[in-house]
Amino acid sequence: MSLPLRIVTLVVAFLAVVALALFVILHYLLGGPPRVAFGSGVAPDTGATVHVMLQEDPQNTVSTHPDWVSYFIQDPKTGKWVHTTLFSVPAGSKIDVTVLGYDGCTPLRNPFWGKITGTIGDVSVIDGKPMSVLNSWSGCNVAHTFSMPGIGLNVPIGSPPLTATLCGTSPCTSGPHTVNQFSFYSPRTPGQYFWQCRIPCGGGFIDGFGGPMQTIGFMTGNMDVVN
Repeated sequence: MSLPLRIVTLVVAFLAVVALALFVILHYLLGGPPRVAFGSGVAPDTGATVHVMLQEDPQNTVSTHPDWVSYFIQDPKTGKWVHTTLFSVPAGSKIDVTVLGYDGCTPLRNPFWGKITGTIGDVSVIDGKPMSVLNSWSGCNVAHTFSMPGIGLNVPIGSPPLTATLCGTSPCTSGPHTVNQFSFYSPRTPGQYFWQCRIPCGGGFIDGFGGPMQTIGFMTGNMDVVN
């Protein structure tokens, strides 16, 4: 092989490696849903209150999976609903959460997930009524859950009535829904805390636990605790 041909071969190989590295960085390291920051300017470990707003929808018309159920998070700076399940809160703070429940009901596989745990007082206020348990077997009243095993948090999210005509465009801005409010304290130790819905809501997937159930940005995400 001549010297010029060797140089061309090396240059082509080098460019291929660079292109592969850029692909990995852009699609796996820098890609994915955005992260919404709550409590900007709040000092950690002060017990200060931070407000977090989410909604869960029966579909997701802003993505390439319009039939997948999904959570959305409201950006506190812009007030806009963001298609993501990634957010951050200050360490050692009181986190007040409001979840607007627009999706219809799905019976829980295990009544354990109907128990409200890890919140302040182990209660959630659903449409103004404090609740410690939601029994989805006695009535169709649970849409999804907001469950964070790392801190023992589990909150079943109430659903609109069984006969309600659900919102059809995401993010939902009108239509029948429940208002779910609960509070918990963020850990004082910074870290990443995984959360997920515990209802098998991945329709069309084995046991309902595929698709949106296992995909960041839909029904599973992370809460970053930061200083």
